[in-house]
Amino acid sequence: MSDQTEELARLRALLEVATRELDYLKRCDARLFAQPLTRERIETLPDDDDLAERVDAFVARFGRLQDTLGDKLLPAFLRAMAETPGTMLENLDRAEKLGLILSADAWIALRKLRNRMIHEYVADPNELLDALIAAHEHVDSLAASYRNLRSRLIKRFPQIDGLQ
Repeated sequence: MSDQTEELARLRALLEVATRELDYLKRCDARLFAQPLTRERIETLPDDDDLAERVDAFVARFGRLQDTLGDKLLPAFLRAMAETPGTMLENLDRAEKLGLILSADAWIALRKLRNRMIHEYVADPNELLDALIAAHEHVDSLAASYRNLRSRLIKRFPQIDGLQ
């Protein structure tokens, strides 16, 4: 298998993973926020296994999609476009300039938000609630970043298309 064939296979695999992760995140987001998420509901987490599992799944899926897009797909995209990936911040700055993400600063803020959801889970219900609501409000921006990356890759490499 040639280097380009391997690279295209990796891009397709990463897009397939990101597609599934986005679908899982959206479905989990819809279930978690089907009812308003309130402090009272968050305070029931120790006794409400269903809600606790939804929160855990949402936090994990939010982080997983962001990692796949930022840590794997974006560097692979840059390599496919004959660019040399750099540090995470350099990659994000480049992605912003290319219109793939809203802004590098916003992406970093989402990464910090994910960390807040993980670390505040046990400590403070208000912090967890604020972080979950903020993450919920940014699911669409992650989805837009995915669509931008996918669209640009398929435009350049139509042979990797075939995803829903």
